[in-house]
Amino acid sequence: MTFTLLDGGMGKALEEAGAPFRQPEWSALALLDDPSWVRRVHDDFIAAGADVIITNNYAVVPFHLGDDRFTARGAELTALSGRLAREAADAADRDILVAGSIPPLFGSYQPELFDPERAPLMLTTIAKELAPFVDFFVAETQSSVPEATASAAAVQPFGAPVWLSATLLDEPAPEAAALRSGESIEALCAAAVKSGAAAVLFNCSHPEVMEDAIRRAHAALPNDVEVGAYANAFEPKPAVYSANEVLMTHRADLDDGGYDAFVQSWLDASATIVGGCCGIMPRHITSLAALR
Repeated sequence: MTFTLLDGGMGKALEEAGAPFRQPEWSALALLDDPSWVRRVHDDFIAAGADVIITNNYAVVPFHLGDDRFTARGAELTALSGRLAREAADAADRDILVAGSIPPLFGSYQPELFDPERAPLMLTTIAKELAPFVDFFVAETQSSVPEATASAAAVQPFGAPVWLSATLLDEPAPEAAALRSGESIEALCAAAVKSGAAAVLFNCSHPEVMEDAIRRAHAALPNDVEVGAYANAFEPKPAVYSANEVLMTHRADLDDGGYDAFVQSWLDASATIVGGCCGIMPRHITSLAALR
């Protein structure tokens, strides 16, 4: 079976490895305190079998760093994340692609916080700093169509392909898959085609909601746009959960082949790009590589 294998969740892999890690900085703390940890985790995912590694700038945004620290150091830290990923890819004994992360600026899973006035300049800065190091961009954990559209527009001047990856509501049954904003899979696909995206993916949601989204995206997209998913391993969030408030715990049922079974169902649904998000470790990627 042929598919592109992404890496897993950088933040939780850093935490498990013993790197500097806390809220609110999340995975950006290693860039601030000891970037060698980031390179080490990239190397671990490559050794596990990943074909693509994603730059570690997901948390280099105002939501995690604060406005003042993002203004002072955001460009520098974003460029550092790109360089670390490029060095890891170039040191590998096989061809590895680097995807530049275009993350949510104002909070994951919170489409109501997206600010269309402030976003373009910050998104362009992120893309500019990553562009020298990456093979393509992935706008990930996008909660709404306007957020995904703005991210795609920001990277277009840099000439690299873009993948659009949305986060889905965890609560509905799989047949009701929708973006966190409540917008449809079909609306995202229409925006992706208009933006010239090379792939549509779904990430940082429970694995149970991915299969239906993949099937619907595959039906809505032209054949030259790839479809895929990379889920998280989070336990269901408490009703009073607020982003950046706690470190989420992980589901034990996704170890020992549990995550593989979900990914196999996505492949059976015509996904061609798979991998993992928060809580999916190098050991999971090793197991997925064996599905080929």
